[in-house]
Amino acid sequence: MRIVAGEHRGRTLRAPAGSETRPTSDRVREALFSILGSVEGLRVLDLYAGSGALGIEALSRGAVHATFVESARSALAAIRSNLEAIGQEGDADVAAADVLAWLRSATEDPGFDLVFCDPPYDAAAQNAQPLSDLLPRVTAPEALIVTESAKRNPLALHLPLVDERTYGHTRIMLHRVS
Repeated sequence: MRIVAGEHRGRTLRAPAGSETRPTSDRVREALFSILGSVEGLRVLDLYAGSGALGIEALSRGAVHATFVESARSALAAIRSNLEAIGQEGDADVAAADVLAWLRSATEDPGFDLVFCDPPYDAAAQNAQPLSDLLPRVTAPEALIVTESAKRNPLALHLPLVDERTYGHTRIMLHRVS
């Protein structure tokens, strides 16, 4: 797994050991960022961050800050290692927490411009409503929320849908917070 574009293009990213984490493929990341266009100057939130590949890709492409939220220890170690390897620890926060608990307790000013949300595929349906309720609390006006889920079991947020694409067994949905 490599960073697809930007300042750190071609750098290898470490993925957590085991089958618990399913990193977003280079192909899907490249397609997704092609849809998103420029992310320069954006504040990014990477939920269920896994290896941190989505948030790190955004940093490489000019995002000013990324916050990673993950509960698995091996994934947290991979995120920290990946940020250190590209020298961007100062541009990121890593929160060791359950995503829904973190969102419920988030107290900083809303202001994330771009949110990546890639929960375990088998938990998509049960997370749709709580995420739909909680995400607008931490986002800037007109923020974009990108979900990644299984094609057959999509994470369908109850927020305005902007775009939807399928790549193999993966479904990407883009929602806008209004």
